[in-house]
Amino acid sequence: MKPLSSKLLATGVFLAALAAAGSALAQALPGQPAPTFKLEDVNGRTVSLADLRGRYVVLEWNNPNCPFVRKHYSSGNLQSLQARYGADKVAWLLVNSTAPGTEDFMDTKKLAAWLAEQKAQPTALLLDPSGDVGRAYAAKVTPQMVVIDPRGTVIYNGAIDDKRSANAADVAGARNYVAAALDEARAGKPVSVASTTPYGCTVKYKP
Repeated sequence: MKPLSSKLLATGVFLAALAAAGSALAQALPGQPAPTFKLEDVNGRTVSLADLRGRYVVLEWNNPNCPFVRKHYSSGNLQSLQARYGADKVAWLLVNSTAPGTEDFMDTKKLAAWLAEQKAQPTALLLDPSGDVGRAYAAKVTPQMVVIDPRGTVIYNGAIDDKRSANAADVAGARNYVAAALDEARAGKPVSVASTTPYGCTVKYKP
């Protein structure tokens, strides 16, 4: 049997870890300030969330090997959204939190080549190999989506749409939560659906 002091220490460590996890999750909830970050993109350029203050920002968690991600690119859905809102000066940021050494990891050159092949039009594809940014936003799967308003507040966090499948044919009849959040917020309306359960492939974080 462990001494009482050891049990209390273990309990304290567990509770501290739980509190830290809860804090990270709370920061990513709609209505809360978006966690700040500074990451390099596939072109070696540093992108800071602070520098985008005053604009709407979309974060799209990305893993090219995920069939759910491929669904939205093979159908042209994400390229269309990136072009549509990018033209209205919305900053659309792909975030790849896949850790080096995991099965889905792709190096910078491969990610840049994939982006070009898809004819995607995001503002940037950001590299988060440590997973710190992904964890701060409680990103669990790809493609999980987050929308941030010009004041730096999270206004949506969750799934891209309501069709929880990897079938590209389902895109046409889906309700796109990201587009709805952007359209409502920019029209001065409250976001009707601010949080949903995301679907996709588990983010392969660094252990």
